[in-house]
Amino acid sequence: MKIVIQRVSKASVTIDEIKIASIENGLLILLGIVNEDVQEDINFLVRKIANLRIFNDENEVMNTSLLDIDGEVIVVSQFTLQASTKKGNRPSYIKAAKPEIAIPLYENFIETLEIALGKKVQTGKFSADMKVELLNDGPVTIIIDSKHKE
Repeated sequence: MKIVIQRVSKASVTIDEIKIASIENGLLILLGIVNEDVQEDINFLVRKIANLRIFNDENEVMNTSLLDIDGEVIVVSQFTLQASTKKGNRPSYIKAAKPEIAIPLYENFIETLEIALGKKVQTGKFSADMKVELLNDGPVTIIIDSKHKE
């Protein structure tokens, strides 16, 4: 499981010109799932998301977490995060989990994150053509791969 975390001042997801999610001050999380992902991957990433100290404190130092600031979250599924560009110029998405595996993991990820944060998490729509807008704050963008804990 791979995520891209973006600290945002605001973010939204629109499908067919209808805004389905909108937040201020929090995180936009892009989520890519592979067949081998399990609950352990979800638990690892949720702990990181909730506790990463990437928000500014009163001294303008990145020293507070999403939990500390009671920030909002949008999670967007994005199979292209699992792209392989090793050969040629056309990315291969063979590693990305098929919907029958990815959807339950995506839903479980959201539920686990909601429990950890004690609040509702907004989302995109799985496999939809979405327009994602964001104002990256900082900019702060972090990539975490649950299979390569660095």
